[in-house]
Amino acid sequence: MSENKRILITGAAGFLGSHLCDRFIKEGYNVIGMDNLLTGSMDNIEHLFKLKEFDFYFHDVTKFVHIPGKLDYILHFASPASPIDYLKMPIQTLKVGSLGTHNLLGLAKDKKSRFLIASTSEIYGDPDVHPQTEEYWGNVNPIGPRGVYDEAKRFMEAMTMAYHTFHKVDTRIVRIFNTYGPRMRLNDGRVLPTLIGQAIRGEDLTVFGDGSQTRSFCYVDDLIDGIYRLLKSDYTNPVNIGNPDEITINQFAEEIIKLTGTKQKIIYKQLPLDDPKQRQPDITKAKELLNWEPKISRAEGLKITYKFFLDKIAKESN
Repeated sequence: MSENKRILITGAAGFLGSHLCDRFIKEGYNVIGMDNLLTGSMDNIEHLFKLKEFDFYFHDVTKFVHIPGKLDYILHFASPASPIDYLKMPIQTLKVGSLGTHNLLGLAKDKKSRFLIASTSEIYGDPDVHPQTEEYWGNVNPIGPRGVYDEAKRFMEAMTMAYHTFHKVDTRIVRIFNTYGPRMRLNDGRVLPTLIGQAIRGEDLTVFGDGSQTRSFCYVDDLIDGIYRLLKSDYTNPVNIGNPDEITINQFAEEIIKLTGTKQKIIYKQLPLDDPKQRQPDITKAKELLNWEPKISRAEGLKITYKFFLDKIAKESN
């Protein structure tokens, strides 16, 4: 039984962090959410404040982190995650990946907590291997504009494994591929909310490059289930969690046009430096070790997400 289990989730007011809070409360955990609201929003977790199982700490994890009492699990999801955010806040991104991870690993060591970090498919960079397996080391430009995010996550993995091997901290690493769903921010620089936002506003849809680059989109509920299963597993090496259903950006833009009924056209702009040409997870390990694979189709997930954005815009306009 998990009713007495206590879990700390950093980045709790963010897109993924807030969904993790929901899942662990549903599973009977006492959840401590921590966020400095650099990119998170209290709107994502306001429904939790009435619950006795939820506490919120307004705190920056790059500063010393103290949690009184026992702590069974720590999930480190604090970090700017969209291109707009980490390009605007490069130093904060590097600090939360380095200092924040170090602080939380120290807390995990002290509390004897199981520790899971949110890594990313971006550690593979612009990959030379397709689809991307966990054994692939990546093709990353450390001094390019995306390097602040890519290298922060690569450092997180290295630091986590160092604490695992040297201090015997019980650790897990999830490599998250493109994820979407309710509580994303419109126009945060990621493909899906940007295109939907443009369609809603009646703007032409912007595609970078020639649109032949690929992505693989996983609905948030599927991702959260994969993370939950990984945390509860005994596997300590990185695991890809994502949807292997690969699609070109051109095809995806056409799906958004069909979904929203917009009459706008697709326009093309120069591809940003180091933008990955292909992105598709090999989820063999997730299937074999976690008995996990995505269940929600892109068509179904996009309908839910589009409705969320429409409802949010309507609410904000009232």
